[in-house]
Amino acid sequence: MKLTNLFFTLLIVFTNTSFKPVPAQTIVPTPVQKPRELYQLKTYIFKTEQQEQTTDKYLKEAYLPGLKKLGIKNIGVFKLKPNATDTLKKIVVLIPFSTLEQFLALDEKLAKDKTYITAGAAYLNAVYNEPSYLRIESVLLQAFSDHPFLTKPALNSTRSSRVYELRSYESATEAIYVNKVAMFNGGGEIKLFDRLGFNPVFYGEVISGPKMPNLMYLTTFADQTSREAHWKSFVDSPEWKALIAMEKYKNNISHIDITFLYPTDYSDY
Repeated sequence: MKLTNLFFTLLIVFTNTSFKPVPAQTIVPTPVQKPRELYQLKTYIFKTEQQEQTTDKYLKEAYLPGLKKLGIKNIGVFKLKPNATDTLKKIVVLIPFSTLEQFLALDEKLAKDKTYITAGAAYLNAVYNEPSYLRIESVLLQAFSDHPFLTKPALNSTRSSRVYELRSYESATEAIYVNKVAMFNGGGEIKLFDRLGFNPVFYGEVISGPKMPNLMYLTTFADQTSREAHWKSFVDSPEWKALIAMEKYKNNISHIDITFLYPTDYSDY
């Protein structure tokens, strides 16, 4: 009798513990990454005026029309502001991409465009001892999270008088570089540029280039006088003074390059 009672007791305990519902597993949603554009900065470097003229014609009559047929818009083509120290001429081309796949497929798609091939023949078929340029430099960037798409500035001044200021900020280490990017995004540096009317075209993290780790950005002004006035207002602003006083943002730039540009007559800017 005692054994029978023990059996039923164990059966009840087993039943109650074996069929308890298993608590649902907590699922933490993966943060959704907001889309950000990619940018290629192609810099054509020339040794002769003939090279510059050949490439100018190619960009205007073949390359930009070819890109636009593929749905790529808002392409910037710039030349360097005259500088007594410059020994080489350059053309800088800014190309936005919505995806990395679009960037990787570009050359293959252009090669299938007969109109592009015909219009760019002089450039594309240049012989080895008469090249269309000395060299091409390329930098690939991803837009900042707080400025994920490029913007076209509304400038009414003549193209030759406009100042497009391209800046490159290098950092001593990758971790310090991340700190400088954060200073632009959550730190409020982009908001300050917007408040003061710097007309930014893009802010980008360099993901492939000759100088890394670094970031680059492009701001625009009606003329050189406007540029000087804007930067004075930036340096004198209370927001900037507060930012540079923060210990966490100190020493996050190791080198700065500044290039002054103006748009060509066929640039989208």
